Amino acid sequence: MTEYVFIPGAGSDSWYWHRLASELRSRGHRVATPDLPCDDDAAGLPEYADTVAAAISDHTDTVLVAHSFGGFTAPLVCRRVPVRRLVLLSAMIPRPGEAPGEWWANTGYEHARRRQDECDGRHPDDEDALFFHDVPPELAAQAREHSRRQSATPFTEPWPLPTWPATPTTFLLCRHDRFLPAAFMRRIVAERLGVVPHEIDGGHMIPLAHPRQLADQLEASPPTNSTPP
Repeated sequence: MTEYVFIPGAGSDSWYWHRLASELRSRGHRVATPDLPCDDDAAGLPEYADTVAAAISDHTDTVLVAHSFGGFTAPLVCRRVPVRRLVLLSAMIPRPGEAPGEWWANTGYEHARRRQDECDGRHPDDEDALFFHDVPPELAAQAREHSRRQSATPFTEPWPLPTWPATPTTFLLCRHDRFLPAAFMRRIVAERLGVVPHEIDGGHMIPLAHPRQLADQLEASPPTNSTPP
């Protein structure tokens, strides 16, 4: 039995994981979905990491799964408590000293997004088509109700680790992600982790859209991409 601990992206809460959590619990696993203090302007990445670390009860068989902006928090957690495996799920990958707010320009994100928008025929202001294109409408409506205010504080702080933690790390890329486009993320994963990601069908909100398939991927314990230097 594995303990899965999930870190949400920016401005999100534990509800985001409820379909995936239910699926994993039905298979006999333990699941923790801590809520981050994202609306607290006094809280930054260290406080986010402390919150997640406090939710980890099994220090021998924990798989930590970080989504989107959670990629900046997860490695800090791995330095605080033992984690068997880290899974970056369509997540931002930080570099030492890089503030999250700098990540977009440093990676060439805006150009990649414009190309993806053109490919999808999506208007830049259509966030439903950006995030919820493969999510059932009733779940998309509920997701909007669970949106939280995201403080800018953690986006201004340099990422504090000098190197990536020794925790075995896997990157799981969503092939139909319109927010962090697949072609763009394949390049970022190669540049920053030096590996080829594992891939799964689905968009950015895959825990809501395809929880069973995502649970299958997590349970399969795919070979670790690498432990980055």
